Amino acid sequence: MGGTLYVIATPIGNLGDITVRALEILKTVDVIACEDTRQTAKLLQRYDLHTPLRRLDDHTERAQAPKLVEWMAQGASIALVSDSGTPLISDPGWLLVRHAIDAGVTVVPIPGPSAMLSALVVSGLPTDRFVFEGFLPVKSGARKKRLEALREGGRTAVLYESPHRVVKTLEAIREVFGDAQMSVSRELTKQFEETRRGSASELLEHFTAHPPRGEFVLVLPPVERTGP
Repeated sequence: MGGTLYVIATPIGNLGDITVRALEILKTVDVIACEDTRQTAKLLQRYDLHTPLRRLDDHTERAQAPKLVEWMAQGASIALVSDSGTPLISDPGWLLVRHAIDAGVTVVPIPGPSAMLSALVVSGLPTDRFVFEGFLPVKSGARKKRLEALREGGRTAVLYESPHRVVKTLEAIREVFGDAQMSVSRELTKQFEETRRGSASELLEHFTAHPPRGEFVLVLPPVERTGP
């Protein structure tokens, strides 16, 4: 009888946000595949869990996924976690899930924290239709084209961004979306959690004057189409 792959959401900052079900599974699986063993070890230490850890990140996933699937095919149960939030959302894990499905392994989601959804629901922007874009391209030309596509989509858009690129991204947003009302969240669920809402110009002015720190989620408004 084959094993199971559990895709487990873990806290994005506050370790108290882990679910009871997630803790039960992390305690009982044979192995936890994680993006950074040091980061996951902090969570396990907090809850006195001692399950073995195995690294699975962008550099190791292609080699590790087949081995993990082979274990599961022999009956092992494995938990997949990322450093924070829901695995596969701008994080490793897709190859492991795909290989597991192809091998007939049962894949079970264990829902929980997500920075994307947390920022969206406090943004004050429409939530009935939205698109998650992850990280925009680093190069300015490609970044502008991606933003233009989002502008034409007619849906609220959620982006991730690193602190050292936030100002440049806000500049590009103002260029493409105009001075649109938007939301910027950082360090969600952590000590210095902050969500600022305002025009692209206001947010650009703020983060130019106050050097950005932490992990950022940007939420852009849907743009109403005025022509055919």
